[in-house]
Amino acid sequence: MLAYVIHDEDDGNSRMAALARTLVAQGLRLAGAVQTNLNRGADCACDMELTVLGTDAAPIRISQSLGAGSQGCRLDTDALERAAALAARGLKGADLALVNKFGKQEAAGRGFRDFIAAALAEEIPLLIAVAPELVPAFIEFAGAYATPLIWPEAEAWCRARQPADA
Repeated sequence: MLAYVIHDEDDGNSRMAALARTLVAQGLRLAGAVQTNLNRGADCACDMELTVLGTDAAPIRISQSLGAGSQGCRLDTDALERAAALAARGLKGADLALVNKFGKQEAAGRGFRDFIAAALAEEIPLLIAVAPELVPAFIEFAGAYATPLIWPEAEAWCRARQPADA
C-alpha cells in the first residue's frame, strides 16, 4: 500500500507531476500534492508551489522570499501545513495518493506525515518521493510497509492499484 522512489533533485518534482497527470488521464482519482519549482528569473530562484490533487484549489506557494542577495529559499511551513490539511480533505473517494516529497518537515513529524498515515489508515495506496538523505528517517517512519521502487516502475505500481471500475 506504500511505495517510495528516491527524490531526484533535478527532475523528481516534474516526474511526480507528470505521473499525476498521466494517472488522472487514465481515470484515477488522486489525493495528495505535487510540487512545481518556478523559475522567474534571478530574483526568484526558489519559488515552490504545491498543487493539491483532487481539488480545484489554486496552487499553494510553500516558499518564502528571503530578499535580495539570498542564495537559497526558506520553506513556508504554515503554507505546507495548509496544503497538507487541504490534501487530507481529498482522501475521501481517492483511488491513490501521491506526495511529492518526504522531506525534513515529515521527518520531524510535521508536513504531510499525518496525511500519509491517514491515507494508509483508509487503505489508499500511496506513492511518495523521499529525499536521499532522509531515507533512514522514512524507513524508521514506514518500517517494513514501504516498498522501494525506481522511477520507471512507479507508473506500473500505481496502475496496478487502480480499481476495476476506474
